Amino acid sequence: MDEQTIPIQIKGLRDGLLISIGDGEWATLEPALFEYIDSQDSFFRGARIALDVGAQKLKVNDLVSLRDKLSEHEISLWAVMSESALTEKTAQLLGLATRISKPRPEQLNQFSVDGHNNETALFLDRTLRSGMRIEYPGHIVVTGDVNPGAEIIAEGNVLVWGRVRGMIHAGAKGDNSAYICALALAPTHLRIAEVVSGKLKKGENQTPVIVKISKDGKLKFVPWQPE
Repeated sequence: MDEQTIPIQIKGLRDGLLISIGDGEWATLEPALFEYIDSQDSFFRGARIALDVGAQKLKVNDLVSLRDKLSEHEISLWAVMSESALTEKTAQLLGLATRISKPRPEQLNQFSVDGHNNETALFLDRTLRSGMRIEYPGHIVVTGDVNPGAEIIAEGNVLVWGRVRGMIHAGAKGDNSAYICALALAPTHLRIAEVVSGKLKKGENQTPVIVKISKDGKLKFVPWQPE
């Protein structure tokens, strides 16, 4: 089964990844999920995930099998969210969380940006391939490429230590001070807050660049150099 047969959405959480899968029979969805994971093996290896299974009614054997298969892929399942009371109870019996709550401040990966404390970042040491969508309520740092068909949506800044050929949206909640940095930019779509870039010419911005909103309200591309 092709991974595009079912909708799979990935969001960055402060303590891992949230994977949401579409509707359908579990006997069909589970193999499709693992086919998708296999196609992005380096991305998921070592990940800590929460899984939103919608209205799926999963029994103990279903979740035990799922957890074991994920473990074989070096993926840790820590939470299962579902609209089904049966699935929720089953997850609780297995010691899995059924709610995602905000972590305590001391659990967050904190750093200081422009004099503001308690800002958090999601670090991804891997290339993002087509079909991957990453959302995070802070900054996103990628040490790898963002391939065509991949999407990044951050409420803060986005820094890519690699080449961007996919879609990036920084300052997603309207932060006009957000910025995007990359070693090379040839995106399908680039946006900061509500400002969208014009179409870039092929081969344009193939050197390190930082993108910000200029005083005239347009996206400004300037060389990315340490101050």
